[in-house]
Amino acid sequence: MARLWSPRSARAVAVQPPTPVGLAELGYAHDAAGTGFWDDLTNEQTPELAWPNSVDVFDRMRRQDAQVSSVLRAVTSPIMRTPWSIDGRGCSDEVTEFVASNLGLPILGAESEGDNTAALRGRDRFSWSAHTRLALTMLPFGHSYFEQVYRYDNIGRARLRKLAFRPQRSISKVNVARDGGLISIEQHGLALAGASSTPIPVDRLVAYVLEREGGNWLGMSLLRAAYKNWLLKDRALRTWSTSVDRNGVGVPIYEAAPNEVDLTAGKKLATQIRGGSNAGGAIPNGAKLPIVGVDGMTVDIDKFVRYQDEQIARAVLAHFLNLGTQTGSWALGSTFADFFTLSLQAIAEDYRDVSTAHIVEDLVDINFGREVPAPRIHFDEIGSRGNGVNDEVAQLRKLAGLEDDEELARFIRENTTQGAAE
Repeated sequence: MARLWSPRSARAVAVQPPTPVGLAELGYAHDAAGTGFWDDLTNEQTPELAWPNSVDVFDRMRRQDAQVSSVLRAVTSPIMRTPWSIDGRGCSDEVTEFVASNLGLPILGAESEGDNTAALRGRDRFSWSAHTRLALTMLPFGHSYFEQVYRYDNIGRARLRKLAFRPQRSISKVNVARDGGLISIEQHGLALAGASSTPIPVDRLVAYVLEREGGNWLGMSLLRAAYKNWLLKDRALRTWSTSVDRNGVGVPIYEAAPNEVDLTAGKKLATQIRGGSNAGGAIPNGAKLPIVGVDGMTVDIDKFVRYQDEQIARAVLAHFLNLGTQTGSWALGSTFADFFTLSLQAIAEDYRDVSTAHIVEDLVDINFGREVPAPRIHFDEIGSRGNGVNDEVAQLRKLAGLEDDEELARFIRENTTQGAAE
């Protein structure tokens, strides 16, 4: 047992050894090392949604279905539209300005906030909005990967030249450690040149993964829960199209005249009948050629399709997209919109945290050292009016004698919604 000298008591004091702590992992988060199936990351039970087949399926969903496209735009547009900036509180001005100039974002609270022109001028012209749009492809696909590419400026600092997008369709392999950590990704080689895939290590990657669990670095598509409804709707639309084509104008039926035995001529007339200014025909005395429509009731495909659309919207909490297609309270629709806004806030926060940790902090670590405080990426509250109430905020601060209280101004901007202001 160790003993320490206590100046107060002038005698040795016994100290208990520290409680043993776990320094190494005993369990695992990904068992690929044991099974050899590196691609069994999602535990997907539907074969067509098992990666990499899922990339084609989700791509068709977002490109070919109006409701799915509307849902994705409803999710991505508010995140892209909200103002983004660099929060440099607690950091040196030099570090904050360096990060802001790399990402082309304004500095939060600076006089030039909102004017991005000076930050965007430069050799590389990195576009945060373009990066955000590509990063949000993690929503339909579950993941979105970027490779960090730098250049040295005239004073020897590594500046971000680009965050090179690595499309989901190009990824051939995701290498995951037993503890669930990402090791690297690989892309399909250039077959024509006989090139092999070169792994991109994790320290050069920015990985946006939606709802990652354990070693699943492919994520969970936002459209996964809506797949069944999209598939049923797609089949119903094809049936509906066939129904319109077959029954939209009726079917000509030739009824033979008395004593007419050979129906060959009548059948030919019925099959070749067409509409038009010069259309016509002749039939024997007593024969008939009626245009027969559907007899009896058919399945209401329109109602079935609308139901599937409603379920697709519900899969992402976008219930308000169904307003106008069903009865219900508009006040309830407003409540649905509030829940939807909260879900967007969670997605934006995840995007912010990953980009801060793997873009901003990497820039600071490389150029200033790991001990230097790093700025944070900041975004206005989703659904806030942002700069639209700046004049009103300035007037309120002046009347209250709080012109210098920037924290108050930011709080009012981010918590004053369009509806409340009106």
